[in-house]
Amino acid sequence: MADHRQRPRRRGQGELEALVLAALGEADAPATAGWVQERLGGDLAYTTVITILTRLLAKGAVTRERAGRSFAWTPASDQAGLAAHKMRKVLDGESDREAVLASFVTGLGPDDERLLRELLAQSRSEGED
Repeated sequence: MADHRQRPRRRGQGELEALVLAALGEADAPATAGWVQERLGGDLAYTTVITILTRLLAKGAVTRERAGRSFAWTPASDQAGLAAHKMRKVLDGESDREAVLASFVTGLGPDDERLLRELLAQSRSEGED
């Protein structure tokens, strides 16, 4: 007889990090890993939450401070900041930055291209101040 129990869905790369960051973003103050685990519904093991927080710390996406025998965690970046960090990491890993950027920009839709131009112009004007 076949076993028809479904295995839990495997989360996509970065999905757990995004969930943990979102939970931390909802906190009114620095939060413990236990609080994050509880906030996410408790279906993640405490050690998994600690692993994710440690990875986010290494990426500069969170900070931590001593809280008794453990740590309290605070987001240093939002999900957009984490995505930007990933994009920079990919770009830094390529030998031909110009080709990668050119390929990226030429693949943008008209709205994204307009937004990128506006952001670059804004960045330039802020640099002149």
